[in-house]
Amino acid sequence: MKVSELPYRRVTLEEIKAVMEDVIARTRKAGSVEEILAAREEYLKLLCELATNSSLANMRYTINTVDEFYKAEMDYYDEVGPVAQSYEVDYAAALLDSPFRPELEQALSPVLFQSLEVQRKAMSPDIIEDMVEENKLVREYSDLMSGMEFTFRGETMPRATLMKYAKDEDRDTRRECYEVLGRGLEAHKAELDDIYDRMVHVRDRMAKKMGYKNFVELGYYRMGRLCYDEEKVRTFRENVRTDIAPVVSRLRTENAKRLGIEDYKLYDDGVIIPGGDPKPFGKEEIFAAAKEMYHAMGEEPGAFIDLMLENEAFDVDARKNKWGGGYCTEFAAFKQPFILANFNGTAGDVDVVTHEAGHALNAYLIADNRFALELGCGGMETAETHSMSMEFFAWPYMEKFFGANAEKYKFMHALESFSFIPYGTIVDAFQHIVYENPDMTPDERDAAWLELEKQFRPHISVEGMPYLEKGTRWQYQMHIYESPFYYIDYCLAQTAAFQFLLASREDYDDAFARYLRLSRQGGEKVWTDLLAEAGFPSPFEPGALKDLAERVEALLREIEI
Repeated sequence: MKVSELPYRRVTLEEIKAVMEDVIARTRKAGSVEEILAAREEYLKLLCELATNSSLANMRYTINTVDEFYKAEMDYYDEVGPVAQSYEVDYAAALLDSPFRPELEQALSPVLFQSLEVQRKAMSPDIIEDMVEENKLVREYSDLMSGMEFTFRGETMPRATLMKYAKDEDRDTRRECYEVLGRGLEAHKAELDDIYDRMVHVRDRMAKKMGYKNFVELGYYRMGRLCYDEEKVRTFRENVRTDIAPVVSRLRTENAKRLGIEDYKLYDDGVIIPGGDPKPFGKEEIFAAAKEMYHAMGEEPGAFIDLMLENEAFDVDARKNKWGGGYCTEFAAFKQPFILANFNGTAGDVDVVTHEAGHALNAYLIADNRFALELGCGGMETAETHSMSMEFFAWPYMEKFFGANAEKYKFMHALESFSFIPYGTIVDAFQHIVYENPDMTPDERDAAWLELEKQFRPHISVEGMPYLEKGTRWQYQMHIYESPFYYIDYCLAQTAAFQFLLASREDYDDAFARYLRLSRQGGEKVWTDLLAEAGFPSPFEPGALKDLAERVEALLREIEI
C-alpha cells in the first residue's frame, strides 16, 4: 500500500488509559509468568497502534506544516504523549518490581530490563505538564524554521534550498549565501533566543523535580543509553579534540590551499574539490541508481528498495512549509519505513538513498524482531551506525550517481565525514555547558559556542559574517533545540562507520556481512557489544581514536583527487 494511502486514526487517551490500567493491574496481580506475558501482548498491540498513528500524524504534519488537520493531531499527541509515557513507566515498574523478574528476564531479555530501568529514571508523573510544555516549544521552533524564507539574488526560498549555494564553486556566491542566511536568522533573533531559553529552563525544571542536579543526567536517561555515561562521553570528546581535530584542521587547511584559499571562512567549509564539488544526476536518476545498487548488494536489500519505491515511501522535494530537515521513520503496523528529505541538487541528495535508507533498511530487517517495538534498533548511536556505514558501503556504486566524478565524490565524502566529527562534538559539548549553566544569557551561550569552535575547528573563521560571527551558528542546528544530547551519537557512529569503510576496502563481502549482522540484531545487544562482535574497538578508552585518525588520514591521502 502506498504511504499516502495508509489509514490514520487517532489513538484516544481513553483507549490508552483503559488498556494500560488493565495491563498494569494484571501484571501486578499475576500469579505466574504466563499471566504477565499474556498481559504483555495487549500492551504491545496498543504500543504498535500508538507508535504507528503518532508517526503517521507527524509525517503528514512535516510534509506540510500548515495542514490544519495534522497540526491539530500533533497538538493532541503533544498533550497525550507524556501521559502515555507515564503509563509506560508504570508498566515498566510493574515488570521491574515483579517477584517473577528473574524468570521474566530469562523469558524475555536482560537488555529489555536494562532499558526499562533507564526508562523509569527518565520519567515521572510530576513532570507531565512540563513535558507538554516542552513539546509545544519544539513545535514552535519547528514551525518557525520551516516557515522561514530567504531572498537570494531576487528569489525567495526556504533554508534547505538556499544552502545549495553554500557548496557553489564560486567563493563570492558562497559568501553571499551565508550573508543572506545570517541576516535572515538575525531577523528572528529574539524568537530564536527566547524559544531556546524557555526550552532550557523547562528541561532544567523537569530534572530538578526528579531530584537530578541538572538536565544533563536526565537527558542521558531520556536518550536510553545503556553502555556509556557522561564520563565516557567526556573521554570521547577529549579523544576527538586531541587526536581527530588536529588532523582535520591540517587536512582542511591543506585542501583550502588547493582551492586557492588562504583565509579559511565558514562559507568555505562546504566545498572540497577544486572546480566545485561533484553534483549527482537528477532525482529520477538517483532513484534508478539506488534500485540498481541495493539489488546488487543482495536479496534482502533488493527487496527493501522495491518496497520503498513501490509504496512511494520518499518525500524529497524542497518546498515552502515543509519541515526543513531530513529523517527516516517507520509505521510499525504496516512494516513500512518512510524517508523525508529536501533535495537541493547537491551530493547531499545521494545521502538520502544511502544514509536515510540505511535507517530504513534496518527498520525493514528488524520489523519482526521480538523487541522491535520496545528496543527498536537500539540506541541512537546504533541507529546512526546503520546509516553512516551504509554511506560507505555505497562507494563501489558511486558511478551510478556521479558518473565520471565518482572518485571526486569519494574523497569529498570521506573528508566531509571526517570533518563532521569535531563539529558534532562541539554540538555535544555546547549542550553540556548550557544545561550545566541554565541561566546563561544568549550572549554567553554564543560566546561558549565560539570558544568551542576555537578548540575543535581552529582553522575556520566567521569574522565579517553577518550575525554568524557572533557565535550563533548553533541556532539552525535543529537537534540542539529539538533533541538534546542526540548529536554525539552521530559522532560515535561515524567512528564505527569509518571502521566499516576501512574493513570494506580489505574485504567488502566480509565487512558487509558483519554490517548486516549488526543491523539485524536491533536493540537486542548494546552498541559496544555489537562493535566488539564486528571486530572494532570501543571509542571510549583514552587514546582510542589515535589509530583510527592515522588510518583515515592515510586513506584520504591515498584517494585525494
